[in-house]
Amino acid sequence: YGIETIDLFGEPVSFVCSELERRIKEALLCDDRIESVTDFEFDIKKGSVGVSFCVNTIWGTVTAEREVNF
Repeated sequence: YGIETIDLFGEPVSFVCSELERRIKEALLCDDRIESVTDFEFDIKKGSVGVSFCVNTIWGTVTAEREVNF
């Protein structure tokens, strides 16, 4: 599962954050083993956005982190 992020380059940070959350949820929730994706937190730096979130699976909760340059 993956998401496209190339089209986020040059967009406002607020749009990037909301779009990242939407795209991550959409990609992960295609898997029947994933029940929800919650607790998104964004770390905004010059030229990049770090995102951390919880993935609630049928086996328990896993935290994940990603960084996107824009």
